[in-house]
Amino acid sequence: YPMPLSQQHQVTILKDILTNHQSDCCGSVSECEQVERLVKSLLANGQVNEQIIPTLNEIYTYSQNGINTDNLDNHINTHQDQLSSWVNSIDQYT
Repeated sequence: YPMPLSQQHQVTILKDILTNHQSDCCGSVSECEQVERLVKSLLANGQVNEQIIPTLNEIYTYSQNGINTDNLDNHINTHQDQLSSWVNSIDQYT
């Protein structure tokens, strides 16, 4: 039975995916789905810093739109600035 990921571990994975999207300017639908699950889980456990919640909500929307877009790489490219500011926020509040 797999151990549930700790919050810190979830945050690390979330940050890794966002950082990869930013540096590679591309990604996969499965990464977006993973981002969605991680954000949902972080929001659900009620232990995250309140100041990060708006950022998590933005990331959630980003991943949902990524899943539904016709051109994921283009979607990632248009969010370059947000991706780096989201990663900074995550660093700051977790």
